[in-house]
Amino acid sequence: MTYYTISQLSQEFDISTRTIRYYEERGFITPIRTETGQRIYSKKDRAVLKLILRGKRFGFSLEEIQEMIQLFDKDRTGKKQLEKTIEYGEQKLKEVNEKIEDLMQLKHDMEAILKNFKQRLKEWKEKEE
Repeated sequence: MTYYTISQLSQEFDISTRTIRYYEERGFITPIRTETGQRIYSKKDRAVLKLILRGKRFGFSLEEIQEMIQLFDKDRTGKKQLEKTIEYGEQKLKEVNEKIEDLMQLKHDMEAILKNFKQRLKEWKEKEE
């Protein structure tokens, strides 16, 4: 069986060892300890870390990620996990679309204000001449 040290996982995923220990404290991963107390992580722990980081990149909360991971442990077919992931994914996509709309409106408003400011400045300069 393949095992990984905390340093190896930290380097591979470009995260701090403290972050890995935090996920351990939250119950996401459960390394075993060597006789000297060193943490070693299994392939499953590595896979869970990968899922956590992917989930975070897509904006899922740790609670949502944990629920999706636990669903796979309860249903090894992965069907329930997939259903929950789709549900959360659709919600995140909706949130992203709403943010895009908000940002497009903000862009439009800023462009209008800048156009107005430039026109006012032009008019002042013309009066000074």
